[in-house]
Amino acid sequence: MNIGDVSARSGLPVKTIRYYEEIGLVKPTRGTNGYRAFGEKDLHKLAFLGRARALGFTIEDCRALLALYEDQSRASSDVKRIANEHLAQIESKIFDLKAMRDTLSHLIDECAGDHRPDCPILENLSTPPLRH
Repeated sequence: MNIGDVSARSGLPVKTIRYYEEIGLVKPTRGTNGYRAFGEKDLHKLAFLGRARALGFTIEDCRALLALYEDQSRASSDVKRIANEHLAQIESKIFDLKAMRDTLSHLIDECAGDHRPDCPILENLSTPPLRH
């Protein structure tokens, strides 16, 4: 398959596939004409990477997961550890986003939104954060 074919079948943009090749996540063969030639194994890796990235795994996590996937003697505990670490990061981001939402919602409720110039939103944004 050429890069256009594998892009269509994997759902990944050509630019992303080239990047994954550049950083060594996939290694298509090169024909005598210099064009990339992707096999089914490459397509499978790209689909794997696309799904992992859609779940928010970092490139390094993807590299580790792909290595574990290809290692038939892997321990599933290694995979679970990576997934648990990622889940903890997601939960931390959710916590931070909820705090941001609550703060912004409170500030919006406090703002009259009328013709007066005083605005709790702007006051809050101009107040330096407290240092502990």
